[in-house]
Amino acid sequence: MFKGHPKGLFIAFFANMGERFGFYTMISIFVLFLQAKYGLNAAQSSLVYGIFLFCVYFFPLLGGVVADRLLGYGRTISLGLIVMFLGYLLLAIPSVRETNFALVIAALATIALGTGFFKGNLQALVGNLYDDPQYGALRDRAFNIFYMGINIGAMFAPTASEKVSNWILAASNYVYDARIPALANDFLKGKLAEAGEYLSIARLQDPGVTLETLTGFSERYINALSKSYHYGFGVACVSLIISMLIFWGFRKFYRQADFTEKQKAKSEALKSQVVELTPQQTRERLVALILVFLVVIFFWMSFHQSAVTMTYFARDYTVPSVGRIANLLFDLFGLLAVFLAAVGLVFLLRKSSGAGTRLLGGLAFIGFGLLALQRYGSYGDVNPFTPQKFQHFNPFFIVALTPVVVGLFGYLNRKGKEPSAPRKIGIGMLITAVGFLLLVFGSVGLPSPKELGGQVAPAGELVSVYWLIATYFLLTIAELFLSPMGISFVSRVAPPKYKGMMQGGWFAATAIGNYLVAVIGYFWLRVPLWSLWLILVICCLLSAGFIFAVMKRLERASRT
Repeated sequence: MFKGHPKGLFIAFFANMGERFGFYTMISIFVLFLQAKYGLNAAQSSLVYGIFLFCVYFFPLLGGVVADRLLGYGRTISLGLIVMFLGYLLLAIPSVRETNFALVIAALATIALGTGFFKGNLQALVGNLYDDPQYGALRDRAFNIFYMGINIGAMFAPTASEKVSNWILAASNYVYDARIPALANDFLKGKLAEAGEYLSIARLQDPGVTLETLTGFSERYINALSKSYHYGFGVACVSLIISMLIFWGFRKFYRQADFTEKQKAKSEALKSQVVELTPQQTRERLVALILVFLVVIFFWMSFHQSAVTMTYFARDYTVPSVGRIANLLFDLFGLLAVFLAAVGLVFLLRKSSGAGTRLLGGLAFIGFGLLALQRYGSYGDVNPFTPQKFQHFNPFFIVALTPVVVGLFGYLNRKGKEPSAPRKIGIGMLITAVGFLLLVFGSVGLPSPKELGGQVAPAGELVSVYWLIATYFLLTIAELFLSPMGISFVSRVAPPKYKGMMQGGWFAATAIGNYLVAVIGYFWLRVPLWSLWLILVICCLLSAGFIFAVMKRLERASRT
């Protein structure tokens, strides 16, 4: 899987991994932060989140133009890292309840701008490495590897945000309770008709709370929880510094790819490498890219429900604690221990493994197996977890399944049956539809969010964690069929002088999808829960039908 690739790929891999760790640490708690500190409801926080993600993924179009026309890829990426760092620093500044919302908006705008300079251009840089005929056949696999780096960073993000949040809350002698933020904000705003239930919940945190002191408790708890989220945002600052050191310290490994077509044309040594397309070829490629962009809009609209409606579902409809076995899934280090023990067993039993590989596999199986048993033994009979912990399943599945999917594509390639990149995208949309169909079934009979009035469902209405875990599993398979293949398709088909801009176009399509996340969030309080997921199923099926309808045109463009 890793053999034969240029070293520059791995510099981009680790630089991107650091940046994504910070980004997903922030994303994993963002809507929870907005609702806790500022008392925003589901629709309002979804709107803020949707606009932010729209900007994060639309600004790479601007970043691509800046790189193609002015600064080049490396300088624009470096500028992005610096601007992002400043944005996360602004977001990490603690403040008390319902203050400094303008500073939060300024921070979000700064992060979005910096991401625009960084994200698409790093992918364009990776694509340039594979313009060399020596590496051209490895392009699709390269973007699978690059994508895995994104998700290694994302995998640890929810655990990092939870650890920081729990640490700060513990310093104030509190523990996280998903019921308190909404109840506290309603109480402070005079919207809570009867405070008896809230008072009993508050006394679990502080037995001395009375009805007269409930206002003070509410303020203190919200401020402590908000502070914990601010510190979680600060984690992103540290991860950005690491990304900077990697990208700037190992430039020699990607220097040969750090040239735009405009820069090549000005260099006598590189002028011969400039690729000129006819107007018809350029038009054919651009039309093909736009058609793909239209499809992925609906994938990202569906996929990024993970941080909005799926987080609400985790908080309001899913049991807040699990037993010992299920807790292995929510304890990332226990989950990784089980996974690595399984990987060791595979190498131990694989017939093609040499003696040394089998020995290492056996040692890994024993060592990580013992670690998994130790983690399991440390659990209680009841193990609570925070809603954001569900968000580590997608990146974990990406890391675990990428070798499997790459191996499958390699096997099909050897048989001459590997689907084209556009066909893989269509298959990914079908799998996405199946993933949300699971939530349709899991939500039948549950009260609507409107009936709950923004509160957590009664204990008897809470569902198993496995509905969401299974959905994340299917969405991950869909993502592996769609996202790295789409990025690879863009890097292959984009006219050379528009490479940065077209990678930005991919993200602009993602931006529109992310903005539409807020549209689905708008329906959260307006439709039955099962029908919310059905809307996503229908959108994904329509998108799949569209891409299969234009398949011949897309495959022709990739061959020109």
